[in-house]
Amino acid sequence: METVLGFARPQQRCEVHEVSQVAAARRAATDLATALGFDETATGEAALLVTEAATNILKHGSHGEILLRAVRRGGQDGLEIVALDHGPGISNLARSMEDGTSGAGTYGIGLGAMQRLSHEFDIYSAPGKGTVVHLLAWPGQAPPDQDVLQMGAVCLPMAGETVCGDAWSLACGPTRATVLVADGLGHGPDAARASEAAGEVLQRCAAHPPATIIDDAHAALRATRGAAVAVAQIDTHDEELRFAGIGNIAAHLYNGNGIERKQLVSHNGIVGSNVRKIQEFVVPWQPGALLILHSDGLATRWDLDAYPGLLSCHPALVAAVLYRDFCRRRDDVTVLVLRDRQA
Repeated sequence: METVLGFARPQQRCEVHEVSQVAAARRAATDLATALGFDETATGEAALLVTEAATNILKHGSHGEILLRAVRRGGQDGLEIVALDHGPGISNLARSMEDGTSGAGTYGIGLGAMQRLSHEFDIYSAPGKGTVVHLLAWPGQAPPDQDVLQMGAVCLPMAGETVCGDAWSLACGPTRATVLVADGLGHGPDAARASEAAGEVLQRCAAHPPATIIDDAHAALRATRGAAVAVAQIDTHDEELRFAGIGNIAAHLYNGNGIERKQLVSHNGIVGSNVRKIQEFVVPWQPGALLILHSDGLATRWDLDAYPGLLSCHPALVAAVLYRDFCRRRDDVTVLVLRDRQA
C-alpha cells in the first residue's frame, strides 16, 4: 500500500473574550502563515480570516476560541482555522450567510467574507448550540484532496502546559488508512516523549495490523513513562475496520446512516510498561461511516444526537464541538474524527 504519512503538528489555541485578543489571534495566524511560506497576499488573507472569525465571536458569542494548525496536502503546507463560540447559535444559517444580514444570533457580513476568502469552508450552528466554523487557507491554489478519508482533529495541552502529552499520527492511502492516538502518562514533556514515540512507530509500520503496531510501540516506549495507545485501520475496499487499544483511548464508530453507534473495546494497561493482552477486533466499515477517537481529556457522556445535522458536517467541526462542550480542562485532550468520503 502506498501511503501518505502525516504526524500531528502543534495546534495553537487563542482565547477570544476581549478586543485585545483579536489582535493576538491575528498575529498568531500571521506568524504561522509566514512560517509556512505564504506570500504577503496569502498571509494577509489568512490574517483577515482570523480577524473576522475572532470579531464575530466577540459580537455574537461573547467568548470563544480560535484554533490554528498547519496542515499538509500533496506536498503543500496550508493553514487550518477553527473558530468556536458558546453563543446563542444561528437560527437561520442560510440567511446569515448573505452579506448585509445581521442581528442577534447572526454573523452578518463576516460569514460571507470568510467563505469567499477561504479555500474550504464549513459551519455548524443551531439555536442554543453556539457556532463552530472550519476554514482552510492555502498559499496558492488548493491542492486536490485525494485521501480515502476526511479527517478533523483537536490536540491541545491542558491549561498551564505548553507541551501536549497527547499525540496522533495518520497514514492514508487510496483505499486504506491507519491512525494512532496516544496519551502519554501524566503531562508535559515526558508525557509528550512517550506519545510521540508511539506516533513514530505508526509512521514506520503503517502497513502492519493494529495489534502488531501496538506490540511494536510497547517495545519502543520501554524507555519512556508509557502511554495509552489505540490504533484503527480502515480498509474501504474490503469495508472493514480493524482496531486494537490499550488504556484510556475511547473509540466510537457510527455506521453509514449515523444511527447506530458502537463503542470499540480497549484493554487495560500501559504501552511501554504493563501490557497483558493485545486483542484486535474487526467490525464492518460501511460507506459514509464515521470514527471518533479521543483521549480521557474529553468527558465520555457526549451524544451527537443532541446536535442535529452535525454528523453531516466536516469532521473538524465534529471534533471542535466535542472539544468545546466536553473537554475536562484539567488534562491534555485529543479528539480525532475520520469520515468515509462516500458520505
